Amino acid sequence: MKKFSNFYLHGIERTRNTKELETPPSDFGLTGVDGKESPKNSQDRWGFGCELAMVAWQKDDGAKRLLQLILLHTAWEVGSGQLHYSVLEESQHGSFVGRIAQDLGLEVSELVPRMFRIVSKGQEEHFQVNVQNGILFVNSRIDREELCAENMDCAVHLEVIVDKPLRVFHVEVEIKDINDNAPVFSVHEQVLAVAESRVAGSRFLLSSASDADIDANAVITYKLSSNDYFILDSGSEEDQSKSPVLVLKAPLDREKDPLHRLLLTATDGGKPQLSGTVQLVINVLDANDNPPVFNQSVYRVKLLENAANGTLVIKLNATDLDEGNNKEIYYFFSNNVPSSFTKVFSINSNTGELRVFGRVDFEDVNLYNLQVVAEDKGNFPLSGHCKVRIEILDVNDNAPEVTVSSLSVPVPENSPPGTVVALISISDRDSGANGQVTCSMWPSELPFKLTSNFKNYYSLVLAEPLDRERVAEYSLVLTAQDQGDPPLSASSSLVVPISDVNDNAPTFAQPSYTVFVKENNPPGAHIFTTSASDPDVAENALISYWLDEKQWPLSSYISVHSESGKLYALQPLDYEKVKLLEFQVRAKDAGLPSLCGNVTIQVFVLDENDNTPVVSGPTEDTPILLKVPVAAGFVVGKIHALDADSGYNAWLRYELYDVTSSLWRVGLYSGEISTARTLEEAEGINIQSLLVLVKDHGKPVLSTTATFSVSLVASTQAALSDARLSRTVGNVKPLADTANLYLIIAICSVSSLFLLVILVYVALRCQNQTKEEMMYGPGTATLVCASEVGSWSYSNRHSHILAGVSGDVGAKSDLMVFSPNIPVLSESGKELVSNAAGQVSCMEPL
Repeated sequence: MKKFSNFYLHGIERTRNTKELETPPSDFGLTGVDGKESPKNSQDRWGFGCELAMVAWQKDDGAKRLLQLILLHTAWEVGSGQLHYSVLEESQHGSFVGRIAQDLGLEVSELVPRMFRIVSKGQEEHFQVNVQNGILFVNSRIDREELCAENMDCAVHLEVIVDKPLRVFHVEVEIKDINDNAPVFSVHEQVLAVAESRVAGSRFLLSSASDADIDANAVITYKLSSNDYFILDSGSEEDQSKSPVLVLKAPLDREKDPLHRLLLTATDGGKPQLSGTVQLVINVLDANDNPPVFNQSVYRVKLLENAANGTLVIKLNATDLDEGNNKEIYYFFSNNVPSSFTKVFSINSNTGELRVFGRVDFEDVNLYNLQVVAEDKGNFPLSGHCKVRIEILDVNDNAPEVTVSSLSVPVPENSPPGTVVALISISDRDSGANGQVTCSMWPSELPFKLTSNFKNYYSLVLAEPLDRERVAEYSLVLTAQDQGDPPLSASSSLVVPISDVNDNAPTFAQPSYTVFVKENNPPGAHIFTTSASDPDVAENALISYWLDEKQWPLSSYISVHSESGKLYALQPLDYEKVKLLEFQVRAKDAGLPSLCGNVTIQVFVLDENDNTPVVSGPTEDTPILLKVPVAAGFVVGKIHALDADSGYNAWLRYELYDVTSSLWRVGLYSGEISTARTLEEAEGINIQSLLVLVKDHGKPVLSTTATFSVSLVASTQAALSDARLSRTVGNVKPLADTANLYLIIAICSVSSLFLLVILVYVALRCQNQTKEEMMYGPGTATLVCASEVGSWSYSNRHSHILAGVSGDVGAKSDLMVFSPNIPVLSESGKELVSNAAGQVSCMEPL
């Protein structure tokens, strides 16, 4: 007894100190002394072991040894921490499951301090523990069929957790099935059709019932209501998934009993038993011995294409002499009908109406042959067939199609008439007049025409010469129209670009240009820009410029930029040397072959005041003798000065450098030196020198000085000289007046002639672009004019007028400056001849 008490206490201690351990391998299958099986609950087993121990303690040693083994197994299960409970499904809320705190060896007072809690592995908490008494109870409704479906084993696994120290216990609650589900058929009424020709023993499978319960609660037995024609074959009792089979035990007679109603009952094996029923409706069918027959073997129908969906084509009708299902006919297409035909037409299986189902297109299929089958609905269906021949009638529903099969573009502008530009094909899928097409071009005034090669094939050919510079691209529309009613048409736009050929030479806006350039320009100065245009394109319009230097070398004077056409003066131009440059600028394109154009350029050099007046005449070494006394205003002499410039730049004026002198004065424009007052002998005999300032009218003003010496002599000392001087004075005064008059006339004549020549020259250039090549050679021109109001003097230097043009060289004087024949007298009264420099100097003593 002591050994048993120790073992018992050891088992209790192990139960209280257990953690999450593995479940023992298996039960030993122990039975009590009274032949009862040991309970499954660990605590029950422990009590059961104690009971066995008390009985076996009184037996022999062998029984004691067996008792020790039993107690050892029971203590192992108690210490493992795995509890097992069982509860019936559908138990009410609060139903007792077990004393879980006591079974786990926990005190009720420890549950709250140790935070006793239960965790369900499922989503719904079906069980709860009352922490006041440690009882596990049902928390919510439990439906075993919903929880475990048809599984035989159904259990809910719980985890019990306590703290201080942390311990986890596993609890399994087995859900036991109750018979709460009756057998159910899938239908409420099952209809069977049995031909009266079926022989006895024929079997008909019926729908089986199902039961959501398990084990004996789900074992179903079937029972058929009593009748004279059918029995029920439920199969063997071992096959629980058996399906009932209805067996014909006697031949049926449709004329006697066309309809049989039977009741099939399904009962389960639960306590109490539950059952479900289904109504069996058995229709006795007539024997099918007559096939359906059409009234025609071939039906011919005409149908317009593009008929709307649902259009009735024909309604077929077949008859059957049988009754019931044997007389009902089902229409369908035979397997010989192509699937593409069934996408166009459909047939009503009940009425035999053949209707349009898809797109009816004459161009796709113009004839349909459909085989239609009429089959009755007998058990052994019989059938008949016919052919429906549908002819599709064409309508004008397809517009012509225009296709440009070959397009040779761009078309060179020098292409001759008749050149084929494009090949055009026209098609129309319709037939007859609907497919006959004509083609036209718009606009018709274009330089193209359509020519028909053969049926529905055309060529677009060139009818007139082309000019790309006038029209670079043609847009035309090709229209095809059929002869249907109403007619349909289609158009295609065509763009014909014209390619350029080099048929246009570069041209200038004017045949000639006149350019005015001031002399003394800086080297490389831009003086003018020539611009030629070429209506061609690309390289045919790429223009380069150059000077034509065949007649006279101009490369030292003028250059032209080959790309921009800008003219540059390569060196400073000198009006006194070159007054006019005339040349031709040529423009050439880059086409093959290249074409050229030219323009005449006239460069007039404008005078600048760049020459100082030059004085010629008396000096200090040759003083003029003047006998005193003389009256005021007596002309003593004259200062002669020349200026190489022209115009105002050569118009000179004279002033005394010493304006304080009271004896002499000088003419502002004549240069004549005269006495300012009467000179007496008392003035004394001496030589006086006058400094005269000579200025031009240019901008800026240039000037020079001249010294004029006068020797005053008494009349008694120069008696002989008086006679000579009197003669000289008497001749000089009229001579000076005559020279002034000639100078004025010469200046006006030369100016008028010069202006007239320029106007005539420009007019001739404008009228005739192609002019004879010319070259102006060197020449001389000297003009000296003097009058009471002034003088203009022109340089007698060599003036070169250069003209560089193509062609033969010929000297022609378009502009001539004449040297006036003005007599200049010396002291002896003889005419003086101008020197090699073209200058005239004279001294006129009075």
